[in-house]
Amino acid sequence: MVAITLPDGSVRQFDGAVTGTQIAENISKSLAKKALAMKVAGVLCDLFATVDHDASVEIVTREHPDALELIRHDAAHLLAQAVQELFPGTQVTIGPNIEDGFYYDFARDVPFSTDDLAAIEKRMAEIVDEDRPTRKEVWDRDEAIKRFNDIGEKYKAEIIADLPKDEDVKIYFHGDWHDLCRGPHLPSTKHIGKAFKLMKVAGAYWRGDHRNAVLHRIYGTAWANEKDLKAYLHRLEEAEKRDHRKL
Repeated sequence: MVAITLPDGSVRQFDGAVTGTQIAENISKSLAKKALAMKVAGVLCDLFATVDHDASVEIVTREHPDALELIRHDAAHLLAQAVQELFPGTQVTIGPNIEDGFYYDFARDVPFSTDDLAAIEKRMAEIVDEDRPTRKEVWDRDEAIKRFNDIGEKYKAEIIADLPKDEDVKIYFHGDWHDLCRGPHLPSTKHIGKAFKLMKVAGAYWRGDHRNAVLHRIYGTAWANEKDLKAYLHRLEEAEKRDHRKL
């Protein structure tokens, strides 16, 4: 038996290992529909991860303080999917969360223009509508390096080669598209929502070293809902007006 202690102190008993989705469904069907992830003993985990021991578990929904980090993380993956579909041959490198948003660095011969951003945003929204499911696989390190090299993703292969030897090589799939990532991630692209906007393009050296290749960075912002996105964009607009008046 596995005893799951919920935030209100109540305990749910399960016959064996149980996923976050199953825990949410056991609590209520409405919660299961809203669930994005879970926290096991305070650690953020995928909903499809299993809990095989007695533990405290909290279901993370869109209103949870940790939800925004997940949404932005998935939005970075969403951006990478859209770019590779619209611009075949583009290599992905890294795409972390940053304050108020995310970015992703890409390797390609031609820089992105600001005109490209609208097309990429449109494709991102379409992928959200496609509701591509998320799953995780753990690959053998040497096999992972070979597979990424075989598809022309030399930057990903280099990152994998440099991982600590005791670290699992986690590959997250969103539909067929996949990327090296520590996770966790949302259950599917639908859960990202469409409260995102691509902000600007820039150049960046691979691994921040001026001796390395110049990559092409796209910055974006993402929020839990459209209201928060509009409020953020309004704050930026007002700040720009204040800066302009100072000139």
